[in-house]
Amino acid sequence: MNTLLSDMLSKADPGQVEGLARFFKTGPGQYGDGDKFLGIKVPVTRSVVKERWREVGFPELEECLASEYHEVRLAGLLALVEIFSHAKKDPELRRSCVDFYLTHTDRINNWDLVDLSCYPLLGEWLLDKDRSPLYDLARDGKTIWEQRIGIVSTMTFVRHNQIKDTFAIADILLHHPHDLIQKAVGWLLREAGKKDKNALIEYLEPRFRTMPRTTLRYAIEKFPVGERKYYMMSS
Repeated sequence: MNTLLSDMLSKADPGQVEGLARFFKTGPGQYGDGDKFLGIKVPVTRSVVKERWREVGFPELEECLASEYHEVRLAGLLALVEIFSHAKKDPELRRSCVDFYLTHTDRINNWDLVDLSCYPLLGEWLLDKDRSPLYDLARDGKTIWEQRIGIVSTMTFVRHNQIKDTFAIADILLHHPHDLIQKAVGWLLREAGKKDKNALIEYLEPRFRTMPRTTLRYAIEKFPVGERKYYMMSS
């Protein structure tokens, strides 16, 4: 029995469905077009995962990620992250988690599913390895979600004061037309700038006049007011 799945289904709250569907843009032509919700908020999903992740393996995770319901897919991803995080002494299991993740990116199909799973799993795995998979996702990703995984996964590197890859992958995606990529790039540039503001300024100076204003606005969000005005008025 898939206790993770059954517990998630039992937490359905129909009164929350409309609001979540609207928040995650599920209307025709929107980025979440056609996604379905049970009406479960993230803290509730996390509490279920905390109780049940030890009881599931890859077949159960497969079943969760195949679900039509957004929150069940999120629960599967969060459980996968828990399994990975608790397998520090089992590199083969950790590799299996990463392989599972990368072969199911078609089910990681909204920004929260990306942001809550990619860097504590894929970013963490690549911390001491070749990081070319992230460059490949950013450059050749079949969806905006795969491309977003490419940049957001660098959050782990940034938290370890390694910001080079964030700037390099940001360059790949810098002129992407979708605002969800623009926001992600700006967000990660901002986080890199918290570690080294001069490095961020050096990155921005030759680019800020032509980069998307959304990306720029996110990147300089923590700058003093005067500096923000300089960049926004000159772009």
